[in-house]
Amino acid sequence: MNPLKSGTLDLALLSALDGPPRYGLEILHHVNGRSGGLFDMKEGSLYPALHRLVKAGWIDSEWRESDRGGAPRKYYHLTDDGLAALASKKAEWRTLRGALDALLLRHVGAGRRA
Repeated sequence: MNPLKSGTLDLALLSALDGPPRYGLEILHHVNGRSGGLFDMKEGSLYPALHRLVKAGWIDSEWRESDRGGAPRKYYHLTDDGLAALASKKAEWRTLRGALDALLLRHVGAGRRA
């Protein structure tokens, strides 16, 4: 099971870019690593999602020379609209999580098993 669906994928990518700019594989490793291995994002999912977020105006990119002498890399960073979208998506997630917790945990006090 891969829990990264469209809405959560956007939230994960925007969150990964809430800080210093990152290049594609760095974003991929960050999301997969921070999820404790639960998210198994592949390049085939990452790059179309990044292009979609660029088109939405939530992230932007720039080419930078490699500090190790390799090929230039495309680095992505949040725009002001992306920061606003991240804040909105975090609020939506907290609301959804609260509603699901209320549903899933409602029987704990009544002695029923979850």
